Amino acid sequence: MRQIRHLIDGELVDSLDGATFESVNPADQTPWARVARGSTADADRAVQAARRAFDEGPWPRMSPDERAAVLHRLADLIDAHTDELAELDTRDMGKPITQSKGKDLPRSAHNFRFFADYQRFVEDESFPVATPHHMYTRYEPVGVTAAISPWNFPLMLATWKVAPALAFGNTVVLKPAEQTPVSCARLGELALEAGVPPGVFNVVHGFGPREAGEGLTTHPGVDLVTFTGESNTGRAIMRAAADGLKRLSFEMGGKGANLVFADADLDKAVDWSIRAIFTNAGQVCLAGSRLYVERPVYDEFLARFVERAEAMRLGDPLDPATEIGPLASEEHWRKVTGYLDIAADEGAKILTGGRADGWWVRPTVVVDVDQQMRVCREEIFGPVVAVQPFEGEDEGVALANDTPYGLNAMVFTENVRRAHRVAGRLRAGTVWVNCFFVRDLRAPFGGFGDSGIGREGGKYSREFFTEAKAVVMEL
Repeated sequence: MRQIRHLIDGELVDSLDGATFESVNPADQTPWARVARGSTADADRAVQAARRAFDEGPWPRMSPDERAAVLHRLADLIDAHTDELAELDTRDMGKPITQSKGKDLPRSAHNFRFFADYQRFVEDESFPVATPHHMYTRYEPVGVTAAISPWNFPLMLATWKVAPALAFGNTVVLKPAEQTPVSCARLGELALEAGVPPGVFNVVHGFGPREAGEGLTTHPGVDLVTFTGESNTGRAIMRAAADGLKRLSFEMGGKGANLVFADADLDKAVDWSIRAIFTNAGQVCLAGSRLYVERPVYDEFLARFVERAEAMRLGDPLDPATEIGPLASEEHWRKVTGYLDIAADEGAKILTGGRADGWWVRPTVVVDVDQQMRVCREEIFGPVVAVQPFEGEDEGVALANDTPYGLNAMVFTENVRRAHRVAGRLRAGTVWVNCFFVRDLRAPFGGFGDSGIGREGGKYSREFFTEAKAVVMEL
């Protein structure tokens, strides 16, 4: 069994009470790592270390070039350990190794490189004034960041939080999801090797309510909380953080709408739509889990889509040929398969897919649905897509917007006017036209409604992770 400890103030330490929990490999349902289980007292230790590092240490006072050099070294170490880190995520979460190695790891390193350079080159402002004064802005780090990351992209989404926080001079306590702690623990070790000073980046493992997670969100020494995860958890964190008036950034659930118009390139639309729902076994907040197809091409599109779904290969996530790995935990497998029963009880038809051996679920296509069914309204977070026909642009947009979520949407059409028009009408933080999951880290990322609060990426991350200060000097 791999032994995973907290990283606090530059040292690997056990929990104060000695408590541990096991991380389970979803592929064979066996424990493979024993992990320190953090309490509120362990969270306090980590916050105090981060507080000292911020108030007294060199990190917030380094020049942008000095911080960038350290973060580039960390990115280089991630690249050098790509095989190791990819295997850790695959064993911990069940993600196919081709996705861990080919997509998540390069993006994890890129997160550090991007924000290391962005904070070097981003501009401050100077304001011309009529009086004999000089007025300009400074952007200074806020303080101690509590970063709570999810289990579906364990390393990549942790680095999406840690990289900008560190780049702009903050200190960090990261609590990775209890289901997938191992790669984040290794990231902490690599950060020390890269030269991140002790206390600047801490990693505390464990659970949420009344334990490490709650200890971070309620701690008076924490200034910011950045969270990615389920919407109800976000609500609980918001309540917990309210007394401290902490700055919050939440990227939460999604129920992405995918609109395929009759004039779409169907080959591309099928290809992207398959990726949008079945990548990572559907365990993606951006998944296109509501698929709306314009009536004239509905039958043809659905036949092609089902054929592609049925051809996807389930198997060992460490096998490079595997396209669909197991779901991340038994609890989550029960949740996802429970929705298959709910769909049937509500009168929907499962056209293909369903349960498989172990914690696998086959790519599942559900038809004969309506907007009020739970399979259409609630985030399933698995390889399950509800498909409906629509008549015309107005109905398609109305169906897409009929949701409490608003993280993302997709539009497939060869009509450029329609593409821009529909993109403007959709209530979603990101709209992809004739593609999916294409990201530029300068662009805003976040959601409408129950999908989140705030935006991150580029200048939006600077706004969250810094305090803007006006300086006025009489000449």
